[in-house]
Amino acid sequence: MPRFQRNIVWQALLCGLASYTAGVALAQDAPITDEDATVTYPASFFSQYEPFSVNDMLDRIPGINVARGGGGGGGGGPGFSGGNNRRGLGMGGDQVLINGRRIAGKENEGSSQLARISASQVDYIEIIRGTSGDLDVRGGNQVINIVLLEVETRSSITYEVNTDHYHDDALKPGGKIAWTGSRGGFDYLISAESEPRYEHRIGHETSILADGSPNERIKRVSTRKAQPLVVSSNLAWQMGDADLLHLNLQYENDSAPEEARRDILNTKFDPPLVDLELDVLDETEEFWEVGGDYEHVFGGGQRWKTLFIVNRGDDHSLRDRYLLAVDSDARTQDLHLDFANTYQERILRTGYTFNFPGSGNQSMEIGVERAQTILDSNLRLDLLSSDGAGLTPISFSDATVEEIRYESFAVHNWQINDRMSLESTLIFEQSEISQSGDVSKTRDFEFLRPKVDYRFDITPALQFRATVEKDVAQLSFSDFTENTSEADDDQDSIAGNPDLRQEQSWRYDLNLEYRFNDDNGVLNTNVFYHEIIDLIDKLDVSTPDQIQSANGNIGDGERYGIALDGSYRFASIADSQILLTSRLSVEDSSVIDPFLGIDRRFSRQGRGEARIGFRHDFPARNFNYGFNWSHNLRDGRIAYDIDKIEDYNSGDFVRLFAETQGWGELIYRFEVFNPTENKRCRVRSRYLGGTIATGYLSEIEDSCSHTGPTIALKIRGTI
Repeated sequence: MPRFQRNIVWQALLCGLASYTAGVALAQDAPITDEDATVTYPASFFSQYEPFSVNDMLDRIPGINVARGGGGGGGGGPGFSGGNNRRGLGMGGDQVLINGRRIAGKENEGSSQLARISASQVDYIEIIRGTSGDLDVRGGNQVINIVLLEVETRSSITYEVNTDHYHDDALKPGGKIAWTGSRGGFDYLISAESEPRYEHRIGHETSILADGSPNERIKRVSTRKAQPLVVSSNLAWQMGDADLLHLNLQYENDSAPEEARRDILNTKFDPPLVDLELDVLDETEEFWEVGGDYEHVFGGGQRWKTLFIVNRGDDHSLRDRYLLAVDSDARTQDLHLDFANTYQERILRTGYTFNFPGSGNQSMEIGVERAQTILDSNLRLDLLSSDGAGLTPISFSDATVEEIRYESFAVHNWQINDRMSLESTLIFEQSEISQSGDVSKTRDFEFLRPKVDYRFDITPALQFRATVEKDVAQLSFSDFTENTSEADDDQDSIAGNPDLRQEQSWRYDLNLEYRFNDDNGVLNTNVFYHEIIDLIDKLDVSTPDQIQSANGNIGDGERYGIALDGSYRFASIADSQILLTSRLSVEDSSVIDPFLGIDRRFSRQGRGEARIGFRHDFPARNFNYGFNWSHNLRDGRIAYDIDKIEDYNSGDFVRLFAETQGWGELIYRFEVFNPTENKRCRVRSRYLGGTIATGYLSEIEDSCSHTGPTIALKIRGTI
């Protein structure tokens, strides 16, 4: 890490230490910490900032980075069953609740609503640090609960228009609109947005042969044009005191055409030879989702809840590669790659929650979930014939993969005393995965997944958390079948592996969190250790005619580390407020490489990261500004494949912003992304004559690319 970056990190840590004694409580409607360790922020706390959306409110809460990240440094990773790509719903998932309830959706979860809900609709925000049988999600160290106003009639419309300027001088407009409100027992949120996802990337690559002599110099310029449209709605009916019904809908549509030109200078010759290549790509995506739930509360406080989710996604991508003539407009197509898949999911989940008879401090939830997932995919590859007469079909893959999975679960919540709680979870998972097409195969799996979550409020400000969990990751269906590769221009497709097994993990986490007086700041420490069983990485699946690899189970490994999160609000400094956040995580991992037989880190698992966030608010002037900075510790982000070794590095990412309220009571926001032109770099070593263990080094490619800075102007308003 450069010296100036080390200084920034040390300054942030020193600020965190100084904040033990420097805090001054806010005079206006300070947050309240309840006996159950829940921190409540009333809407009046945020009124001085005149926030636009729920996201703006959360950005003013010290330690919200801990709550949004679950408070853990080792979340995710191999063996983890959560994440956006999980099949089914599971116990965890999104740690954001609306009115204490989980939104029945995958793409349309609670976190996706935070930018759509107007701040004027919020009554208060809770940061729930304890465990409770009343919560709709499990497994998170902290849960964010957004509670909306309870009034007979309320309504507001929020909108945003923006223009993004890219470093090739392209201008791309975008916009969002959301209508939220309530009428009687009916709550609604309807929104639509279309945001630019434009990218103009410039890259350079220098290649040398194994003896150090020059090989090639490549300039690559690619332009990707995408602007997805997302329309969603969340509807709720309160039918009396005992019954609640939700219905959630979402539709997405996107087309992302891309052109990538490569100017290749072959420096092995004198004078050098020039080759020109052009990739024309097009990717279209269409997705829809319908979800809903019904909840009934019985007289004794018991609850029964049933939910369903149905979704479908259709993706289609084309890649045509052309060899361009240097001295004319002539071009010859030498590759055609056509890949399409249809992904469908149907989920039904029901659960019953009750208190133990005669005990007011113990509750139990029991239930079952059924999830059906279907993937239909096909891939066609055509290459230029040996005589140059035209394209010749090389391979065609057609496959259908289906999984039927059941989760039977029981969750026991025990409030041991006023300061200690224990939540115990037991999940029995059964699944059948069948594949037809190129390969016909059916396999059955059974897993028992226990978890224990213990929390101890040492003082109202200091909390200790410990969790032990057996987790089982879900298999990626795309790994079963032949697939495409965008990471290597020289690799046309990736082989599939129908014999994959799920990654399993034993996960041990210890957390210690300290909250400053009046919740002006948070210090959080997380230590984690994960034992991984059947880790998935590249494995040799070569045939007598071709050396190739596919994702497969390479053995057992371990992952461990520590993460330090700090956040502090410096109040009443010259009629302004400063919020400083920081994060430093360090980790390592170990597994035996299947090709080289060496002990190495997991593929593309680095040493950790450092992050700093700074926000300066002037409430009296309706003005704020700040920045976010992130840095990956550069050591060991290496990926091992059968015929290549890749070492990845990337520069620091910076985001600057300034915001003010001006004419028409509109909010004007100015943002700059990546002003330092963060580069994404890779050193690739290729081998011929065998694998990386049996072959010989043929060349080394050193490449870097960047997208340049993006400048955005946003205008926001509320009606």
